[in-house]
Amino acid sequence: MSITINIYYTGKNGGARAFAEEMEQSGIADRIRAEAGNLRYEYFFPMDDAETVLLIDSWTGQEAIDRHHASPMMAQIAALREKYDLHMRVERFTALEEAPGDDRFVRK
Repeated sequence: MSITINIYYTGKNGGARAFAEEMEQSGIADRIRAEAGNLRYEYFFPMDDAETVLLIDSWTGQEAIDRHHASPMMAQIAALREKYDLHMRVERFTALEEAPGDDRFVRK
């Protein structure tokens, strides 16, 4: 069962966006995307909050997340969070089978 984690990074003076840009430019984000079990790793910017960045991070399961958390990259990520003085709010979701009838609300 896949697991998706939404992480809202909030800072001041553009710190959250600078963090996301550094994650991308440094190659850390690409290394995370290449990890076994990673399904998605993307940053988004809320239109109504210039000081927050949303990371959508999806994995094949808890074992993949545990391997990621044990990787040396976590120290690099923690250092960048500290550098930009970011605070986090986390939401966690597990995938469910699509409910019958849900497709009538989705335009493909």
